[in-house]
Amino acid sequence: MNNKLIHSEVKNHVLHMVLNRTEKMNAFTYAMLQELSEAYTLLESDPEIRCGLLYAQGDHFTAGLDLADVSKHIQQGAKLFEDGKIDPLQIFDKKRTKPVVIAVQGTCLTIGIEMILANDICIASHDSKFGQIEVKRGILAFGGATIRFQQRCGWGNAMKYLLTGDMFDAQEALRIGLVQELSDDPVSKAIQLAERIAKQAPLAVQSTLDSAKTAILEGQDKAEQGLMPALHHLMQTEDAKEGLMSFLERREANFKGK
Repeated sequence: MNNKLIHSEVKNHVLHMVLNRTEKMNAFTYAMLQELSEAYTLLESDPEIRCGLLYAQGDHFTAGLDLADVSKHIQQGAKLFEDGKIDPLQIFDKKRTKPVVIAVQGTCLTIGIEMILANDICIASHDSKFGQIEVKRGILAFGGATIRFQQRCGWGNAMKYLLTGDMFDAQEALRIGLVQELSDDPVSKAIQLAERIAKQAPLAVQSTLDSAKTAILEGQDKAEQGLMPALHHLMQTEDAKEGLMSFLERREANFKGK
């Protein structure tokens, strides 16, 4: 799927989703948001895709929202994403069940941070610069930062940047846990990581992700209640049998997602 602003391609069971508006530092227009939602919907619907990978062309991940373009659609009553499509920000509509790795470089503002928070693992370049700058524009972060930043990074760290709009560098992003690793080549590192995830048993990966999300969204008790039913279900799958045989035969497992 090669739309104008988001290029998508499947390699080794990984869906590469690439931001491609380099002339505007990959600032998100309304159309770009729709194309990204289409890519996430493909990720969710195609059983051959086991992991998503989000990154950007050019020197910068994103300068944030193109407010002049996006705001006119919102003022006219448009939803940020279409009904029935996967919401990449995981706030407004259908939720994804498959993991997503994200790689960032250069500037990463507003929705860029919110995309990190909405996805699962982030690799960043050493020169990355981050900012949740909505308060400097008289608005609030409406793509999830006010909900997830403190979950990921702790209350004080989140409030320091949410309430001031101050910029921070890659080392600070690593310190507070916004990103998990720094690399001179974050895209290559993220590809390697996504492909390792995609080699694991897909149903087990999805169940693991679901349990972790349940603990955050619905509480520890709810997550605990779901552990044994999920385990019993997985133990009946072909992949569980393959996992056991690969262990006994001392070989790499070949999982089918069944």
